[in-house]
Amino acid sequence: MPTDQNAETTYNAYAHGASVRAAWLAGRRAPAAPAEADPVPVRRSPGLPLATAQVADNLDLVGKIYQESVYPSVLSVARGGRLDSPLVVDLDPTTVCDLACPECISSNVLHHGQLSKDRIVELAEELTRTGVRAVILIGGGEPLLHRAIDTVIETLHHAGIRIGLVTNGTQIHRHIDHLAGMLSWVRVSVDAGTEETYPLFRPSRGGRSMFPLVVRNMRLLAERKAGRLGYSFLLMQRFAADGSLEASNYEEVYEAGRLAKEIGCDYFELKAMLDQDHFTVNQDERSIDLVNEQWQRLERLQDDSFHLLRSSNWEAVRQGADPHQPKEYTTCAVAELRTTVTPTGVYVCPYHRGNDKARIGDIRETSFAELWRRADTSVIDPSTDCRFQCARHATNVAVGELAGPDRSAALVPDFDPFI
Repeated sequence: MPTDQNAETTYNAYAHGASVRAAWLAGRRAPAAPAEADPVPVRRSPGLPLATAQVADNLDLVGKIYQESVYPSVLSVARGGRLDSPLVVDLDPTTVCDLACPECISSNVLHHGQLSKDRIVELAEELTRTGVRAVILIGGGEPLLHRAIDTVIETLHHAGIRIGLVTNGTQIHRHIDHLAGMLSWVRVSVDAGTEETYPLFRPSRGGRSMFPLVVRNMRLLAERKAGRLGYSFLLMQRFAADGSLEASNYEEVYEAGRLAKEIGCDYFELKAMLDQDHFTVNQDERSIDLVNEQWQRLERLQDDSFHLLRSSNWEAVRQGADPHQPKEYTTCAVAELRTTVTPTGVYVCPYHRGNDKARIGDIRETSFAELWRRADTSVIDPSTDCRFQCARHATNVAVGELAGPDRSAALVPDFDPFI
């Protein structure tokens, strides 16, 4: 639980998502999934709104597995079964990026090419013939730099597949019609609240600050969006060889959150700094207090149209949790529900991009259906290979519990396919 003085009012996405589910269950008797029900194919919900109804549900990864159309697949995986396709695909269209961020967590996989125009369009068409319910365009590189990205978006959208986008924001204006009308959400990685700090952590390859363009693009999208728009803030510090602090964005949490609301974003998300191996970087008490104080001020800005979200890894840092997260299970169930497709290979999850051990195929050499049929999603052992704070951990624990003798569960209507 939060440790700051206003713990009872501090926003927590996971607790909120759980309360939403509990409230729904209290108001209506939920259908119970049969203990021995046969797996059924996932059906997309064409009537589901483009945007998630409750912004807090974006991070309620455990609550999402109890959705009526998702649970049968989850139960099948809990029993050790394989799915005909994952429910969600993280798709890296390209490894090319127009920024040169010194702390980039994907630096080892950048600038290794991209999926060809013909292959990525063909892949999008292949996904429409599977049980995939949602695709997240991400990277790796900057997904909007791929020249076929509009065609990919159109293909997926018209097939009823929900689309999310993680972007640095520099190319939004070039694709505004598609992003505004066809995406469920767009999350822009900004990591600063001022033009002075932005180029310290997100410098462009051309040398000029892209902050004014990114903010302008976000305003443009905010005015036209049918889905959700998020402002992502990754806490970062840079230290000199002697240990002295060279650069920090910790002082700009409030300024960035205030700007997010003024732009017209639906939410502001705070995330913890990670090292190159995805371990959280624990902070001294003063730094945590600095962020907490700003967060308390930001809470006064929350209303029905603007929400604050904190990632699980920042929750771990501010609570002083060990960066090493023990895991008692040896197979990642989520790897069967969600996979990561990149130009250099298909991997069990984004944490393991570029890790040969976690590579389950090459989308350039085979169709998605054939690749998935042959894939071994159990190649990673979380107890030894995923010792970092993993956003999927709570879901894996929950799925593991479904493998027990009592396999019935109270389900809720579909609310978000991005499990």
